[in-house]
Amino acid sequence: MPLSSTFSETSFNDVPGWADDDHLAAFAAFRRCASQVLTKPYRTGALGIDFNAFADAYDEARSVSPANRSEARAFFERHFMPALVTSESGAGLVTGFYEPEVEASPVRTERFGVPLLARPADLIDIDDGNRPAGMDPYLAFARNTPDGPVEYFDRGEIERGALAGKGLAGRNLEIAWLVDKVDAFFIHVQGAARLMMTDGRLCRVTYAAKSGQRFTGPGKILSALGEIPLEKVTMQSIRAWFKAHPDRIDEILWQNRSYIFFREAAVEDVSLGPIAAAKVPLTPGRSVAVDRLLHTFGTPFYIDAPTLTAFDQKPFRRLMIAQDTGSAITGPARGDLFVGSGDAAGEIAGIVRNAADFYALIPRALAGGGRR
Repeated sequence: MPLSSTFSETSFNDVPGWADDDHLAAFAAFRRCASQVLTKPYRTGALGIDFNAFADAYDEARSVSPANRSEARAFFERHFMPALVTSESGAGLVTGFYEPEVEASPVRTERFGVPLLARPADLIDIDDGNRPAGMDPYLAFARNTPDGPVEYFDRGEIERGALAGKGLAGRNLEIAWLVDKVDAFFIHVQGAARLMMTDGRLCRVTYAAKSGQRFTGPGKILSALGEIPLEKVTMQSIRAWFKAHPDRIDEILWQNRSYIFFREAAVEDVSLGPIAAAKVPLTPGRSVAVDRLLHTFGTPFYIDAPTLTAFDQKPFRRLMIAQDTGSAITGPARGDLFVGSGDAAGEIAGIVRNAADFYALIPRALAGGGRR
């Protein structure tokens, strides 16, 4: 597969702030991918960064640990060439995501009444091989019935009790119970959460599946209704609106028909985030979600977003590793930055929406040698 003309090869000397970054932190994230691919290789993205071209870099990353930032920088310069990612839509865009941390109960109580659900037994993967005629081609999941697959229950139906009771689809699905429906919704949006259980345990839930319908963000809905100006839509402004209008929460949230199901996972390292689409734990400030159809997981991306200062009050210029994806992350110059876990990370993630330049680090075997 030829390398896409979307990539315009350049020099590390021409990458803004390259020499000032902490390449050692990025190397630690990259090394996790190097270990994971021994279990299952990553799929090559449509833009042509061939997974097999990472072999030398992965071999060295598994066997050698740089002693300092300088050695880590030399590692990336030795194995890769930077290429500016161009996009027909113009400037690239970064947003932020995080892992919420909320109080939860293992059982339903008067206070804890909002469930996080496991994947139902009757939810099946659907594709062109088993999709009935007339079913929306967008749907990747469906409900298995004696008469064949049908569209799964949507958010409103599930929250009104479609999976309640003792039927096959509803038995023991509740992983944990939360206090607040809005907290639960944003856990759905982020796809993971740390749960501080009332019995003293620290647990984690991560994405297992979804009902399959298209995602419709509440910010877009509230903007269309004239409730929040589009330029002021943030996670914080959405939460504030819900707090001021508790009687309208269902009205807005049920317009997002997509519903997320979870699975339990251990919190093995509190400094890292959940295991994401690339099957490695996310590294705060160093993992980025990309369009997995276009890009290859494990690819390093240097992101230059000079107007983004929320991370450390300095222009955001960091080497990130492609380790996740998302339905809203589409296009070659589009990324979602993993900020971390907890409320402080959420405060940052909720306001990130900045123009950015993306520099893909392309294995030298594909870039043809080039300049340093």
